[in-house]
Amino acid sequence: MDKRLEGKIAIVSGAGQRPGDTIGNGRAMAVLFARAGAKIMLVDYRLEAAGETKTIIDQEGGTCFAFAADVTKSENCKRMAEACVETYGRVDILVNNVGMGGGSDYSPVQLLEEEWDRIYNTNIKSAFLTCKHVLPVMEKQESGAILNISSVAAIAGTNMVAYKSSKAAVNALTHSIAIKYAKKGIRVNCIMPGLMNTPMAIEGISGRGRVAKQDLIDQRNDRVPLKGGMGSGWDTAYAALFLCSDEAKFVTGVIMAVDGGQSIKTG
Repeated sequence: MDKRLEGKIAIVSGAGQRPGDTIGNGRAMAVLFARAGAKIMLVDYRLEAAGETKTIIDQEGGTCFAFAADVTKSENCKRMAEACVETYGRVDILVNNVGMGGGSDYSPVQLLEEEWDRIYNTNIKSAFLTCKHVLPVMEKQESGAILNISSVAAIAGTNMVAYKSSKAAVNALTHSIAIKYAKKGIRVNCIMPGLMNTPMAIEGISGRGRVAKQDLIDQRNDRVPLKGGMGSGWDTAYAALFLCSDEAKFVTGVIMAVDGGQSIKTG
């Protein structure tokens, strides 16, 4: 493929994934960015999961290293930024891909307080903290691209209270940082994936025992307006590649739906 990220340094948080039949958003973005010429810092709280992504990139001749970090912790994010600069000298791209849902997140009455905190810490606090420690590096460079991964649930109907509201907060954070740092040459955009055939969605939901795996796949495919059913991690990755490349140098503050038309139903 073309080397549109040649010479770029990218941090991808959530670069590992749980086991499954398909590829997750984080792994797909990391692999595609490496194919496009970027050097990648693969960040995950499970080092072995990031290591599996590293193996794929190594086998394809890319350049990367795995790094264990809990990005809901400020000190971990500080070490992450420092390690990237120590290893590669700069940070051109930051992808905030960490996210979660599930548990008792069905209504304000059912939702446990500790699960609210866990979902919010994972989905929005993590993005705040990585930006907090990477933005000073980009500010010195007077350049950089930040990509947050939200969800179409932020604008579509769903019964997941904490998940929906935390993903809406990711959209708002994107706008806030984009306008504040525009004059610094730092672009900040966001992707809202829709119904995706990824291990987190399929194995994650079916693994909780509420629906059989194939039934879940069929149900989710039926809900997607666009012919072909659910998207994949690669669909998220190709959108991310554009937004993080110099081809999108005049694009900032964008909340892009990658959802097969699901969000059209909201208007």
